[in-house]
Amino acid sequence: MSRLTADQKIYFTLRLAVAMCFIGHGAFGIITKPIWCNYFAVFGIGKNDAYTLMPIVGTIDILMGISMLLYPTRIIAGWLVVWGIATASMRPLSGEPFAEFIERAGNFGAPLVLLLVQGGLKIPVNQWFKRMNDQVTIPPASLKTIVSCLKVFTFLLLAGHGWLNFIEKAGLVNQYHALGFADPAKTAQIVGVLEIIGAVSILIKPYENLILVLVIWKIASELFYPHYEVFEWIERGGSYGVLLALWLAVKRSPLAISAFTVNPTA
Repeated sequence: MSRLTADQKIYFTLRLAVAMCFIGHGAFGIITKPIWCNYFAVFGIGKNDAYTLMPIVGTIDILMGISMLLYPTRIIAGWLVVWGIATASMRPLSGEPFAEFIERAGNFGAPLVLLLVQGGLKIPVNQWFKRMNDQVTIPPASLKTIVSCLKVFTFLLLAGHGWLNFIEKAGLVNQYHALGFADPAKTAQIVGVLEIIGAVSILIKPYENLILVLVIWKIASELFYPHYEVFEWIERGGSYGVLLALWLAVKRSPLAISAFTVNPTA
């Protein structure tokens, strides 16, 4: 079996990330996570109906995620971009901080960049329903666009998580308390500042080593949720995928990371 090319590594990373995100999200529908009632309430749906609908929504999410593993198509990836934005939007619409939306940029960012890896959005309609090309090759011009998008989504998800830390989100403070930190609120603020600094650094210029540190940090830090740890970790696959794909893309072509394009005729 031949080794994967650099472009294929980016493609398979994003594809797995999308699958993880929606399988993990769907699992919460199956187990009827209580907080989902708040999101159904945005549409005027009461608790009883919400608990009835959750397993249906969860099952659809899981099937969409599995389809990306077994028979990935652009139409499903496109739907997951829309669905990822919609579900992330429910959080601020239900009264949660706006940071909860941008912290989930990986949920819709991963499938969007996956579409760019597969040739972009301007393709014939019939191509949307065909299986994605596993033997993908990314043109240099497209790689620059992909890196730019990955930088933005990475900035959003890190800045969003940093923001939630800085405002001392209860769930995060509880994590630090459970880990034994003497002053979990102060710890949350320090982590928040560091994550925001990392987010800005990535947006300016994503150095390979910095991205790798953030990949490890993100994968490790999402392991400490007090409830449903496995599902929480899996659901955040979009975040890991965006970071890891950016790292792979920068390794693939360091010239694509420039923050600004210099016009040689200027």
